Amino acid sequence: MDSLVEKFSSIRENNMLVLKEAKEKGTKVVGFYCTYGPQELALAAGAIAVGLCGTREDPIPAAENDLPRNLCPLIKSSYGFAVTDTCPYFHFSDFIVGETTCDGKKKMFELMKKLKPVHVMNLPQNQSEPSSLALMYEEMKRLKKALEEALQVTITDEALGEAIHLVNEERKALKRLFDLNQHKPALISGLDLLTVSWQIGFHANRYERVKLINDLVDQIEARAKEGYAVGTEKTPRILLTGTPVGLGCEKVIRLVEECGGQVVTMENCGGYKTLDLMVDEDDLRDKLLLLAERYLKIPCSVMTPNTGRLELLSKMIKDFQIDGVIDLTWQACHTYNIESKTIGELVKDKFGLPFLHLESDYSQSDIETLRVRIEALLEMI
Repeated sequence: MDSLVEKFSSIRENNMLVLKEAKEKGTKVVGFYCTYGPQELALAAGAIAVGLCGTREDPIPAAENDLPRNLCPLIKSSYGFAVTDTCPYFHFSDFIVGETTCDGKKKMFELMKKLKPVHVMNLPQNQSEPSSLALMYEEMKRLKKALEEALQVTITDEALGEAIHLVNEERKALKRLFDLNQHKPALISGLDLLTVSWQIGFHANRYERVKLINDLVDQIEARAKEGYAVGTEKTPRILLTGTPVGLGCEKVIRLVEECGGQVVTMENCGGYKTLDLMVDEDDLRDKLLLLAERYLKIPCSVMTPNTGRLELLSKMIKDFQIDGVIDLTWQACHTYNIESKTIGELVKDKFGLPFLHLESDYSQSDIETLRVRIEALLEMI
């Protein structure tokens, strides 16, 4: 499988030159940190929309000159890359879209505004009240206006429709990729799944993104018909849920697979969480309202109550034939940390499966402790 995913391993590095050349030709770049950020609006503005760096430990010491040491490593890493100018995607971005998914992030964005233009979306706290949709709709309007002013463009309804279609196609392709592992035994390792889904977010060409993912899935499906699989029928099938994971902070996935298990799917941000949420392209209502409805449905722990996450996890446990669940919380992520109790009750009481809650950061200092706990979980299966 290494040969098939090898082309994805270098996407982040290869596209730096693409971005540089696009910038020299006058193309604008908009950076996003979160799945709540509607990249459709940036695309409709004629910009390149990219995910930003925030999954590595290296820039954290620099961030701690301004931020508390006991803050979430994702926030510190994101800010550290920005303040040290070591993330080329942040460097090339003309405009940054942030969001109020947690108190730490929204205060960090205040500091980041000294480095780049940053627009922060104010998110509702629940998904059921009419006022929540009204707020999300207004935030879509506010972001559209901010992008038009900052990039000196007009976002047309036609351009927004094309962008919605393109992002829908990318989500469909990623869902095809993740759904490969509904097959038992699995067809792609957890590390390869992470590599593809994380790296593709740095590709500057959305059409090429969709083609690359679909081509990979076609090749894996063809191999599967010849008997190819990852692991065996008896390999413990693990679902990873919780806070976002990317290359650089993939230690839990790596440990599970080193210990003989298989991370067959990931519910977290950047994983399966948003892949079923499409914008209805046939709905004739205001496209900004359609975007608001779609993004409001994301089952993030910022929402209270967060019943959508329970529903999604229940479906995934069945569809992916899960044997055990690991809930990973990064240090100081209070919403996910508290919500873990509810997730554990769901996994253990409703499905009778082993459940492990891990709290960690981006360092390697707790590797052996994590290994022992993960081995104990796998022994229970």
